[in-house]
Amino acid sequence: MKILISDNFSARGVEVLNRYEQFQVDQNVGLKPDQLKEIIGDYDALIVRSETKVTADIINAGTRLKVIGRAGSGVDNIDVPAATKRGIVVMNAAAGNSVTTGEHTLAMMMSLARKIPQAHSSMKAGKWEKKKFMGLELRGKTLGIVGFGNIGKIVAQGAGGLGMKVLAFDPFLSKEVAARMGVEVVAFDEICTRSDFVTVHTPLTEETRGIIGESAFAKMKDGVRIINCARGGLVDETALFNAIKSGKVAAAALDVFSSEPPPTDLPLLSLDEVIVTPHLGASTAEAQDQVAIITAEQIATFLTTGGISGAVNMAAVSPEVLAVLQPYLTLGEKLGRFQSQLDLQSVSEVEITYSGEVAELDVRPITSAILAALLAQVSENVNQVNAAIVAENCGLKVKESLARTSTENLIEVTLRGDSGESQVTGALFGPNDARIVNLNSYRLEAVPEGHLLVISNEDVPGMIGHVGTFLGGQGVNIAQLYLSRNRKGGVALSIYQLDHELDLTALQSLAADANIRSVKQISL
Repeated sequence: MKILISDNFSARGVEVLNRYEQFQVDQNVGLKPDQLKEIIGDYDALIVRSETKVTADIINAGTRLKVIGRAGSGVDNIDVPAATKRGIVVMNAAAGNSVTTGEHTLAMMMSLARKIPQAHSSMKAGKWEKKKFMGLELRGKTLGIVGFGNIGKIVAQGAGGLGMKVLAFDPFLSKEVAARMGVEVVAFDEICTRSDFVTVHTPLTEETRGIIGESAFAKMKDGVRIINCARGGLVDETALFNAIKSGKVAAAALDVFSSEPPPTDLPLLSLDEVIVTPHLGASTAEAQDQVAIITAEQIATFLTTGGISGAVNMAAVSPEVLAVLQPYLTLGEKLGRFQSQLDLQSVSEVEITYSGEVAELDVRPITSAILAALLAQVSENVNQVNAAIVAENCGLKVKESLARTSTENLIEVTLRGDSGESQVTGALFGPNDARIVNLNSYRLEAVPEGHLLVISNEDVPGMIGHVGTFLGGQGVNIAQLYLSRNRKGGVALSIYQLDHELDLTALQSLAADANIRSVKQISL
């Protein structure tokens, strides 16, 4: 079996692959897309880092390709849907970067506290400005961690060892798991209001983009310090600049940027209060060796035994089985993403009920798709293979039930947490026609795609016109509108499918209406 390594790859990883007599390992770095496309058809496996762009064109040319391995976290440079369609397993080694990224976060926090980079530069310039660089102790300070996956846990352990009080925001982190680590689980707003330092460790999604932004800064205490060693875009760079200039934020440490490398005229780079590094979170010799070894072992195990670990897409199945499962996998993923963007806090239980024809299938991949979509907002490493394990580690109880005798073909996902219960039900009206048919006992037929505005309001005349006029004033067009109510004159629920999403200010303005109970924007 032939394995192509098309990016720089640690010799330790190559050594692992060369132990197998049945492998021919070729390392060919710097291939242009056309060159890679021309030779990929001869290979059973492809190993890349971030340089090689594995497009659908290249994947379709890989007629023998069974597996693609990414030596690192993320798979942004791989067309995962195209690989899944071809039955090609895509794996990554995200966990190999966890320790080094966590340590870098702690180093950045210490540098903020003691102004080490600024003092270093001053002395290199021949100055002795001892009084200028007065710092502060970390002991007794409060660290707020947004996203409590592997890296968040490592940061929490280090901060706890320094005598800091650690808060964590993660909708799928149980209080029991957090308590064992000496961490207090709180809502996001409490992270903002109580923390002296805030560090963010979530994946970058449409829901988490700008999570540390103008609204969050407004709630924070004066003199807060911000750290981002996760993904560029989680911290709104313009809002951070303004918050530093106003004195709300005392300092910030950034290892990642919304555009990399950042433009030389990025305003944040002009501020002495900002410490920056060029995306060094995973840049240690140990981490590079580790991700290479992990990737090599994953590829070798898959090719020799069929065993799968670290996969980011569904395990390879026959085209016939995939054709039957795919519509339900898509529906389950949509329901999971929908639920993950609602406001339920400290979720402790997920119950999934399959009714009708779908209950006759092997629903385990569908359950994994639902869990992966639910947990993707809080854990960058979750996928359809490890979703059940991630849920278990979070203390999340998962119940699965089948109603084979039902005449309705439905998937129902119920979340239960400290703030109550949320239930959404989906159905297939055709192979490619998914609908949300029930939301918290409100019956409707909403297409789960695009930008959705979910509004609960008093059932009084004129509300639809009021919302429509408001959206028109924002320059936002309504593509579809779905309506329901519990009773005449009671509470109405509406889902507006919009051509464009609303900004935070517009959402807050709409929610301020006396007849509106809640407004939630969801992106699918």
